[in-house]
Amino acid sequence: MAFFRPRVSREAEVRHHADQEVGKSFPEFLEKARQAEAEVRRAQAAAAPVQELRAAGLAFDGALTEALRAAEANQRATFGIKSYDDRIRRRKGRATPKGAEWTAEVNRLRTLREQNRLTGIPRVPRPVTASAR
Repeated sequence: MAFFRPRVSREAEVRHHADQEVGKSFPEFLEKARQAEAEVRRAQAAAAPVQELRAAGLAFDGALTEALRAAEANQRATFGIKSYDDRIRRRKGRATPKGAEWTAEVNRLRTLREQNRLTGIPRVPRPVTASAR
């Protein structure tokens, strides 16, 4: 007696392979984020002008976003190909040691990015223009 076992969809296979490719670049993106963070800290320590601090903060935000996307791709790829179609498989994937490790990394990067967005990117006042009356 054979049981019907649904195969994974073609879309899930394509997404899985795409996530594997994006995930390979995670160490490079993480290194870029570390360098951008060092630049932000250097500018803060040197009491740089607000425009320079803002530019460094925005560069750090961009680097963190790239690293976060690669970490999320690695997380999805680690959960397995069946997790793209099944939420139970995603939950089971999160419970594995590698899945928990990637979930913690994604959460850490999200927290760091939000902290940078709230406190690390100073606001620059808009230039005042003469209003046409």
